[in-house]
Amino acid sequence: MKRTIWAVGICFLFIFLLNQHAFAVSEALQSGIYDVGQLKPIDSMLKVRVGEKAPNFTLKAISGKDVSLSDYSGKSNVVLSFIPAAWTPVCSDQWPGYNIAQDVFKKNGAVILGISVDNIPTLYAWTRQMGTLWFPVLSDFWPHGDVARKYGILRSEGISERAIFIIDKKGVIRYIDVHNINKRPPLEEIIKELEKIR
Repeated sequence: MKRTIWAVGICFLFIFLLNQHAFAVSEALQSGIYDVGQLKPIDSMLKVRVGEKAPNFTLKAISGKDVSLSDYSGKSNVVLSFIPAAWTPVCSDQWPGYNIAQDVFKKNGAVILGISVDNIPTLYAWTRQMGTLWFPVLSDFWPHGDVARKYGILRSEGISERAIFIIDKKGVIRYIDVHNINKRPPLEEIIKELEKIR
């Protein structure tokens, strides 16, 4: 009971801090953000399910290194955070918010892999404007959207859904949230799911 109350309190604190941080980030990036307007909430057909082995992939990070999902096998739980596009309002709020919860992700033995179909130069410039992110940012640019397509979240206009996949240390998908593209996935839900598999 005490653990549940503590977890709920921490989640509310993170939500408050996330909202404060998101506002500051939006102000700093305001001149470069492109407003895409309201999009169809979901425009893809999921190809994976909870309980299945996650499709492996290797993508180039903005650091210049190749990062594979299999690099984390047996070592860490992995949160795949797919975002539709750099330099857009919701995406520019979502990823910096994960910096606030870095300790909670680590406490739950988890790493984040941020994935976008944007190219490396675009992701590099965008993330530098947002400030340092503690997790790898990966480009699914070429072959265009190949990883998003494998997971079944590539939209008809060539961007990915806003989606979260939690994969355990054995490489099994434990949680999927193909979220309304117009809204940020709730951080407290991700934390709750990570605590289940910790």
